[in-house]
Amino acid sequence: MSESRLPLEGLRALDLTRARAGPTCARQLADWGTQVIKIEQPPRPDAPESITGERHDYDFQNLHRNKRGLTLNLKAPEGRGLFLRLAEDADVVIENYRPDVKRRLGIDYEAVRAVNPRIVYGSVSGFGQEGPYRDRPGLDQIAQGLGGLMSITGLPGQGPVRAGIPLADLSAGMLLAQGVLLALFERERSGEGQWVHTSLLEAQIQMLDFQAARWLIAGEVAPQAGNDHPVSIPTGVFPTADGHINIAASGSVLWGRLCRALGLPELIAAPEYATTELRSRNRASLNARIAAVTPSRTSADWIAALNEAGVPCGPINAIDEVFADPQVGTLDMARPVAHPLLGDIRVVGQAISLTRTPQPPSHRPTPELGEHTDEILRELGLGAEAIRDLRARGVV
Repeated sequence: MSESRLPLEGLRALDLTRARAGPTCARQLADWGTQVIKIEQPPRPDAPESITGERHDYDFQNLHRNKRGLTLNLKAPEGRGLFLRLAEDADVVIENYRPDVKRRLGIDYEAVRAVNPRIVYGSVSGFGQEGPYRDRPGLDQIAQGLGGLMSITGLPGQGPVRAGIPLADLSAGMLLAQGVLLALFERERSGEGQWVHTSLLEAQIQMLDFQAARWLIAGEVAPQAGNDHPVSIPTGVFPTADGHINIAASGSVLWGRLCRALGLPELIAAPEYATTELRSRNRASLNARIAAVTPSRTSADWIAALNEAGVPCGPINAIDEVFADPQVGTLDMARPVAHPLLGDIRVVGQAISLTRTPQPPSHRPTPELGEHTDEILRELGLGAEAIRDLRARGVV
């Protein structure tokens, strides 16, 4: 598979990450053409192969495609030396060690910068590189709670609820990738690299967006709102003859269209629903009026009728239904991978499209543990005997 047209072709990155946030960043770079070397510990019989599960499961395969695999014991002086030799010619290092660990290993930003001042060193942590929580282990759900998301997710009064995806992990990884690209762009002017870092907590707070601004500017603490939009009503989930649909009709124009499409034109002039503020204040009775009508037709019927009327609406799909949807098929969000052991599989595609530099037609499979170790060491100038010796001593 040729990557000659990919926008990040020519860049080299060393991926020291585990779990999810760091690998998400590395995946962004790899998918768009960066030559990423995934560095892992040499195999040990007393340690699990991966914190994310078995190497051939869906999660690991989706997270680590488009990379080469190298095993390297960074605790061994020779392993650290080999890492720094690789770093001399790299553009990017990505890591998610706790701050004290990377310094103890001697692979922190200052150590790498000493051999390559142009390096862009990307770090993601649970809570930040400084502060009272810097050395705590950070996980997605912990960040969702500390960062406020769980307090506004779920039905009113039911208690805190986590989001159905690892939002803090994924957001931190995506933001770190953006930060790395910003630093690479800045390097074109300055000629120097820099340290780029974010955390699950910072990413989670940024993703609060208007709910955070609601507190910072208006002094309002957002409550749980369930399936209702926090401020724009009616926006929520409504029952149909065969399931449920989403309807979003905030604002006077959409509100009028919805009332007429539902056969409830009298609600347009009803004093208790005359303004956005009144509809929000009286959301319970308003939702009940709508929910009394929507079970009269199927989801497909309502979606067709409401779209015809210009009212935003849509189905509530299970994951299998998502990928069966014709619009999703058009967007090509399931990308093929030919795996030597698993056969033909599919992974989740990128949500960005470029007209002149499209993604390749398929991805490379996730490498086996250390699959390219010999190849990469040969590129450093090591001979077969030297590589055998490193293997025998557990360095690679």
